[in-house]
Amino acid sequence: MVRAPSVAAAVAVAVLLLCLSGLCRGAERLGARECEELGFTGLALCSDCNALAEFVKDQELVDDCRKCCTEDSDDSISKLVYSGAIIEVCMRKLVFYPEVVGFLEEDKDDFPYVESRYAYGSPPKLIMLDDKGEQKETIRIDNWKREHIRQFLTEKVKPAKSET
Repeated sequence: MVRAPSVAAAVAVAVLLLCLSGLCRGAERLGARECEELGFTGLALCSDCNALAEFVKDQELVDDCRKCCTEDSDDSISKLVYSGAIIEVCMRKLVFYPEVVGFLEEDKDDFPYVESRYAYGSPPKLIMLDDKGEQKETIRIDNWKREHIRQFLTEKVKPAKSET
């Protein structure tokens, strides 16, 4: 006599198959362009999305964050540093971003390796540069506080040592 599998076993197998196919995480990963359009970059850690979920009760926003985040680890992402940065923003839109204005007017001089650039229609963003001055990453800073911009630049931008 052959026994039929229990309902619990069938559900466990279904959940396992869903997780193995990647659907457990909520949905597929988005490309860099799609994430940037949503205001996220690959620099967001998935643990940051968990913190976001605690403070923001918009499940769609949290799901988008998880589609664009990088898994937490102690390797390259946390140790990633840049040699310089450009803050790019549209002059006409600056009035809508008082935190960015505050940084540009009062804090930018503390960061000689950061330049500002004005581009028509551009939302506020940091363009991260490598030691050759080439663009490596673009990070939207629309909703960043002034102190977050300072902290990020302090931690992630270390100018290349010039030889004398």
